[in-house]
Amino acid sequence: MTTVHEPTAAAELSVWPASATEPVPGGLAVGGVPLAEIADRFGTPVYVLDETEVRDRCRTYRDAFPDAEVLYAAKAFLCRAMTHWVEEEGLGLDVCSAGELELAVTTGFPPERITLHGNAKTPRDLDTALRLGVGRIVIDSPSEIARLAAAVGPGGHQKVMVRVVPGISAGGHDKIRTGTDDQKFGLSIADGYAAHAIARILDQPQLELTGLHCHLGSQITDVKPYLAAVRRLVGLMARLHERHGLVLPELDLGGGHGIAYRPGEPALDLTALARRVRTELADACTTAGLPVPRLIIEPGRAIVGPAGIALYRVLAVKHTGEKTFVAVDGGMSDNPRPALYGVRYAPRMVGRHSAAAPAPATVVGRHCEAGDILAADAELPADVRPGDLLAVPVAGAYHLSMASGYNLVGRPPVTAVRDGLARLLVRRESLEDIRSRDVGM
Repeated sequence: MTTVHEPTAAAELSVWPASATEPVPGGLAVGGVPLAEIADRFGTPVYVLDETEVRDRCRTYRDAFPDAEVLYAAKAFLCRAMTHWVEEEGLGLDVCSAGELELAVTTGFPPERITLHGNAKTPRDLDTALRLGVGRIVIDSPSEIARLAAAVGPGGHQKVMVRVVPGISAGGHDKIRTGTDDQKFGLSIADGYAAHAIARILDQPQLELTGLHCHLGSQITDVKPYLAAVRRLVGLMARLHERHGLVLPELDLGGGHGIAYRPGEPALDLTALARRVRTELADACTTAGLPVPRLIIEPGRAIVGPAGIALYRVLAVKHTGEKTFVAVDGGMSDNPRPALYGVRYAPRMVGRHSAAAPAPATVVGRHCEAGDILAADAELPADVRPGDLLAVPVAGAYHLSMASGYNLVGRPPVTAVRDGLARLLVRRESLEDIRSRDVGM
């Protein structure tokens, strides 16, 4: 149970890890470690992962979907420690590149529990997957079928799925809606491309089609789109059974489970999702006269997002007209999401108690872009000043996984907290790291 110092309402910490406490006024600790101590020890910007929060969220998924296969979507964030935590908690892994795949396998993750995705897989992606013995490869376009079959060879064998587009619009932003027919992923059910691709796969004896896959989008907070997807995918399975006598043992509904980034925002009800999807799948299969396939889901953000915190040091405070700009030592190079999707965060000042009333401020990054804004409408103490420490919750997903080298500032380190101890997981990218890649003269 989360315990906090009296001045902080529990609602204010609702989007923080469950271990978050306020041991002293103005202080904030996660995993038993004061965030100010982490900033002092590792410098800023620095990212903090609550290991217990990650593991608890893995277990929540296993408990909610006891009969399903749960794959952690590595694109949200991956490092060696995350690979260990996910494997130890009994989850599989969903990767999108040879880089993610090799990091996982060389860390010790069983390759047969890994699924490879990607709308444009490179020859290296496919060669690496086959060399390492990946469990499944999700076919995303017709051209992949012949390429993969040739790479497997006449005496080889590879399990595959087909990513289909069910024609369902869901997700928190146009750029993260992937279940409609007007985007780059998958093969449409409506125009027959999915059925045609499946027929071609069945002609390749070295490819074993195990099921259908779909991914509707990201930041979905309503159960209904998933139920509609179940109905449409089972409908396609029924047509495939009628035409080819095919009974597919797996159905993958992807991920996209929405989380709250600020107090009061909606999040997907995981218990309701599990219950209603299970019922919908059973009913649809009974109507179609098909056995119920094993369900697969791929949460990423919902596991690691709420477990992460970004810490920044305030460099400057500028008052321009009625606006207050608070500039920090990170920005869009470590968190491009506000610039990409217009997302909103609730940063908090930590490490210093302030009696000043809260006032609206725009937290901006250090980069040479007007769009480098981390929080446009943050409520911070009116006396915020250079040297103060700001903590941004829900920073575990799609921050460092999409980090760039803009302005050559170097990517921040990643630390983990657990049981009162902090340790380094990924070191800070140094100037020497950047120089060593630049080999020309």
